[in-house]
Amino acid sequence: MQPSIENSTLRGQVVLITGGARRIGAEIARTLHSAGANIFIHYRSSAAAAIALADHFNQARPHSAAIHAAHLLTADAPEKLVAAALLEFGRLDVLINNASSFYATPVGQITHQQWDDLMGSNLKAPLFLAQAAAPSLRAQRGLIINMIDIHGLRPLKAHPVYSAAKSGLAMLTRALARELGPEIRVNGIAPGPVLWPEGDIDATLKREIVDKTALKRQGKAQDVARTALFLAKDAPYITGQIIAVDGGRSI
Repeated sequence: MQPSIENSTLRGQVVLITGGARRIGAEIARTLHSAGANIFIHYRSSAAAAIALADHFNQARPHSAAIHAAHLLTADAPEKLVAAALLEFGRLDVLINNASSFYATPVGQITHQQWDDLMGSNLKAPLFLAQAAAPSLRAQRGLIINMIDIHGLRPLKAHPVYSAAKSGLAMLTRALARELGPEIRVNGIAPGPVLWPEGDIDATLKREIVDKTALKRQGKAQDVARTALFLAKDAPYITGQIIAVDGGRSI
């Protein structure tokens, strides 16, 4: 059962979610919208998905969603994205740094462009978005959620740059919690085998990954979304923490 808007502390709050048009980002957007929040969806190239999701939200509750396209590695993109959200809704309560690049970079084949892209999308953009959003979030005693990865805590073979970037984001989460407290809470979510990367993955490898979890099953995007809802709605005394949503794989 979806949370009741009438009973929700998210009613009227504004959530900016990067990469919010598809996959886990879209599921988080749906869950927080159902809990009463207004959603500002950032996307880079998924225009059709972003438009469809916002239209769905606005049909359910008029003027409860809007979209904005941006390449987050452009120098002024974070400030413009936050400004657009404020222009649309007049406030900002939650920033969810969800947008990410993910691909293999085996040692010996790593390029400067790959480094800039993976570090930029997974670490640099969240930092500068947090900085741009901080004044508005401070006014609302708001929240930042950084989408990390269990591979920010345990490296993934052939993905050293991605793993290092997510590890940096984990430390940034804790550092920002100290820098931005007491007004702003900053937490992270580290999903495990929830959604497979786009493209073909060997079925045997999938089974091996799932077998490494304590629960012996794949998670769902809703598991991550419900964790985001918990942090936004029911966790006023939690900050600087990274919650693993991985079926126990990290243990």
